[in-house]
Amino acid sequence: MRPVLDDSVRLTDEGVRILDRRVFPARQEWVLARSAAEVATAIREMVTQSSGPFYAGLAGLRLSARLHRGSSLEKALTALADDGQLLTVARPTNNHVRDAVREVLAAVDAAAPTSADQVAQIVEAEAAQLEAAYRGGSAELGRLTAGLLPDGARVLTHCWMDAYLIGLVQEASRAGRQYEWVVTETRPYLQGARLTAHTLAEMGQSLTLVTDSTAASVLAGQSRLGRLDALVTAADRVTMDGHVINKVGTLAHAVAATAFDVPFYALVLAPDPTAATASDVVIEERDGAEVLSTLGERTASPLVERGYYPAFDVTPPRFVRRIVTDRGVFEPARVGEYHGTTEKEHRS
Repeated sequence: MRPVLDDSVRLTDEGVRILDRRVFPARQEWVLARSAAEVATAIREMVTQSSGPFYAGLAGLRLSARLHRGSSLEKALTALADDGQLLTVARPTNNHVRDAVREVLAAVDAAAPTSADQVAQIVEAEAAQLEAAYRGGSAELGRLTAGLLPDGARVLTHCWMDAYLIGLVQEASRAGRQYEWVVTETRPYLQGARLTAHTLAEMGQSLTLVTDSTAASVLAGQSRLGRLDALVTAADRVTMDGHVINKVGTLAHAVAATAFDVPFYALVLAPDPTAATASDVVIEERDGAEVLSTLGERTASPLVERGYYPAFDVTPPRFVRRIVTDRGVFEPARVGEYHGTTEKEHRS
């Protein structure tokens, strides 16, 4: 069965339809973006997260090219570049959209189109290829991670791994493995409680939901949930020296996991060659008012006026056991070798 959230971005004749993850699964509502600028707004406003912005970004580029089929070549190329920039900066920490935009624009440039119609054809073909590669890479991450987790493993996860999580469960199932999941709620948007938990349940997985602040206690191995075998999350970015950037809270869980000798495995398709260290990554700071409410309901005292919400944090390599990529499993200190690897290989 294909989980609902694995098909949450659709390009139609009207525009890009994006399943609104802010209200899922209580309601299945779609946001219609009629331009790439509106797609960028949807990404920025958290209509979609994790792998969603990658799919939405590609759909936004395809929409941009389609809308300018009847324009001059120069106008179509300028619009595509401008729209690509809007999509790139919508959320700065995860580099999936940035890289997708670069690859689509590079493909157009290399093909040297002579008309706006040709531009649209090239964008369509490149976007389809990139999406297929992303899905294939996610499946490979799942296969490699399943190799690290024995059948029956108890796994703590934080936030929403999207395509990586789906790939892991699917590949583990193919290998005859079933896991027990402990899922953090992931405030303030509750991605864990709503997206991760729902998808795991859809896929027939056993899961227990816990508050974010319960994670360290569970990792200590003295709760009635029993000993945990691993902490597994996605990574929005991995630097060349092995720092893992992911949803805020990952650092705290990784420190606790290390203290109690539970391995932390971070999944990413590839480390970012443009980020030598964590100082090269912009950590998105969202409006602090977002922590004063949950799902549209005010939860803080009306006397509280100020909140602080960095959407991501940085986990140093010493708290990471392995980084799983689509070219193999690396020790954090060696993840930079990824870009010198020409064939998939396992590094341990």
